[in-house]
Amino acid sequence: MNKQLMRGSHVIAEAATRAGCRFYAGYPITPQNELPEYMSARFADLPDATFIQAESELAAINMVMGASMTGVRAMTSSSSPGISLKQEGISYMAGMELPAVVANIMRGGPGLGNIAPTQQDYFQATRGGGHGGYRTIVLAPCSGQELVTLTMKAFDLADTYRMPVILLGDGLMGQMMEPVSFPDPIDPADLPKKEWVLSGARGRDSRLIASLQLDPVKMEERNWKLVRKYDTISQHETDFESYLLDDAQLVIVAFGTAARIAKGAVNRVRGEGLPAGLFRPITLWPFPANPLRSLAASIKQILVFEMNTGQMIEDVKMSVGDISPVHFHGRPGGVIPTPVEVAEVITGLMR
Repeated sequence: MNKQLMRGSHVIAEAATRAGCRFYAGYPITPQNELPEYMSARFADLPDATFIQAESELAAINMVMGASMTGVRAMTSSSSPGISLKQEGISYMAGMELPAVVANIMRGGPGLGNIAPTQQDYFQATRGGGHGGYRTIVLAPCSGQELVTLTMKAFDLADTYRMPVILLGDGLMGQMMEPVSFPDPIDPADLPKKEWVLSGARGRDSRLIASLQLDPVKMEERNWKLVRKYDTISQHETDFESYLLDDAQLVIVAFGTAARIAKGAVNRVRGEGLPAGLFRPITLWPFPANPLRSLAASIKQILVFEMNTGQMIEDVKMSVGDISPVHFHGRPGGVIPTPVEVAEVITGLMR
């Protein structure tokens, strides 16, 4: 496969199209505007595709909900404040067990914040984000090529488990240009048939897809059904990357852009003879708790590094308990630290 230099937001849009996505609805917000811009042009060449610039984020997620009910692979994207506006619809889709992909290119917050890259939406993404105690699969790419693979995987996971899947990037990842290659496009006609879709009831019994359930007992049954599905996902879909962990005495835990910075810091301190390594969660939910817990037994300390004030650190601490001490270094608000800065933190802990 030939490589081409592409901006991250364009990569997501192209990968989604090649994954068989044929419906996109969104509303402009920086720093992800290049994604719908690219998608609008790309879909113009596909007679079976629909692109809608909705009148609001709320309208966009509800359009995606309706499209998903018909069986089409559907997607929306936004950045932090816009994702907040979509949370009600995402909760409805979780309750109705509807697949969709939601890309969040995070920016500084809280509030309107700024357009600089951060990782301040970790809590929102991994805790459901809206009402009702639901879960979404959350994928955290860290490179242009991984934007390809994880975007395409997101659609497969959404269909397999009938639920929204969050692709969690940030402003730097959305704007950064890297060489990437794409697999051949998927023909939507070749995707497995969805037996539950609303496609007209002529010749069969009618179907209903709804999240409203006024009977508390039946609502409880639905909640436990979702829990069983989430347990299955946790058992089979956890993913992470290990880097220089065989002899590591200190391990940095970082995801996304922060993991790229952390890898540079690890390489730097390795050059000084300090045995550090990197553990990168790729699935933020389900979080790779068991592998991290096993790793903690053989190391001296853990450093959690995030571009926020400390959110993933809660999952790390729950994973390792008191097996290993856990330290934190973070930069919120859009400040992007350098590998040199993170290396200095590692050095201070190891010497």
